Amino acid sequence: MESSKKDNNYIWYPFTQMKTSDAPIHIERAKDCTLYAADGKEYIDAISSWWVNIHGHSNETIANAISQQTKTLEHVIFAGFTHSPAIELSERLINILPDHFAKIFFSDDGSTSVEVAIKMALQYWHNQGITNKTKIIAFENAYHGDTFGAMSAGAKSTFNAAFQKHLFEVTHIPVPKKNNIDSSKQQLSELAKDDTVTAFIFEPLIQGAGGMLMHEAKYLDELLSVAKEKNIICIADEVMTGFGRTGKNFAIEYLQNKPDIICLSKGITGGFMPLGVTATSQKIFDVFYADEKEKTFYHGHSYTANPLACAAANTSIEILTSNDCQQRIQFICKQHTEFVTTIKDHELIKEVRQQGTILAIEFNTKEDTSYFNSIRNKLYEFYLNNGVLLRPLGNIIYIMTPYCITEAELNKIYDVITQSLAYLKTA
Repeated sequence: MESSKKDNNYIWYPFTQMKTSDAPIHIERAKDCTLYAADGKEYIDAISSWWVNIHGHSNETIANAISQQTKTLEHVIFAGFTHSPAIELSERLINILPDHFAKIFFSDDGSTSVEVAIKMALQYWHNQGITNKTKIIAFENAYHGDTFGAMSAGAKSTFNAAFQKHLFEVTHIPVPKKNNIDSSKQQLSELAKDDTVTAFIFEPLIQGAGGMLMHEAKYLDELLSVAKEKNIICIADEVMTGFGRTGKNFAIEYLQNKPDIICLSKGITGGFMPLGVTATSQKIFDVFYADEKEKTFYHGHSYTANPLACAAANTSIEILTSNDCQQRIQFICKQHTEFVTTIKDHELIKEVRQQGTILAIEFNTKEDTSYFNSIRNKLYEFYLNNGVLLRPLGNIIYIMTPYCITEAELNKIYDVITQSLAYLKTA
């Protein structure tokens, strides 16, 4: 049976209406920034395949590290046992995170790293006999994942409409900006006045799936100051922004006020293996460190701290922190900034937003800005037909390439985007 028929018979794809969507493109192999399809076509992966392949595809150094690890230990239960790749990875992460982080908790992916963080925050107060702090605050337009706690923290949308009756209550406040910072701080203070808020969870600087919406660090800092004053645990969801995306290793490095907990995934293994991490300050950990067994954090996954994933992550971080990779990150930032000047005043461009290596372009359309804007499919098909994988969020496109991308490849992406402006005027 040919692969396309097998595909239709057996696979149910994510974020895909199986009845109406086009057949998926069969990729046979990939190298660096290029995807090679079974029909002979090639595509520049301008989104790092859902933001994970920070060092490109089939990175030989990471592949070799995984290969070597398979020869000694592929997996072992992570309760009552440990292993060197996990110990090494924990140390590496603590060394590159801001100084106050002290402990690393492993899970499977971004959503689970958020679930872990929310559960830690709730149990932090429970372990101290404080039962009134149960409220959670998040931003409007937030996205934190697709498991139940993560969906609860996210904005209400079509994606989670079927589950609304089953989600716990979370209060959503506007992202702080110049025109609303005072009211945002006032709203947070008002919500916290009766001392019932457990945690404030946020995506620092960029709300990814919400439309690559960006806000300035200085205004987020002001909001975090209020949260700290009100004794609220602060959780930074850096599943997307972590590992160099914003121009620094972590978006929270732009902040003066640091969170108590940070959630990490996506780029952590360079796209090779699923892995989630929730890092905490010593303050959080100490409340669980007790003689009473009921104060234990009873959470775990079958593949927690899988040695192969840890080996991949260790090598990915080693590459990330090299001078070569850091220079590549700054090169991408510079190239994006220069490209912005060539398109920002175009009549079809509503807004261009950039933070580090992430560039978002919002198109002017007759419809409102929305994930379901009809321009999405036109743009997606145009980019694929021109050899570039860009996956629009409705009328918003974004570039989030692997760091190994060449100048020629970046220029092709820019050229195809520019061509799409002309295409839209005639479509």
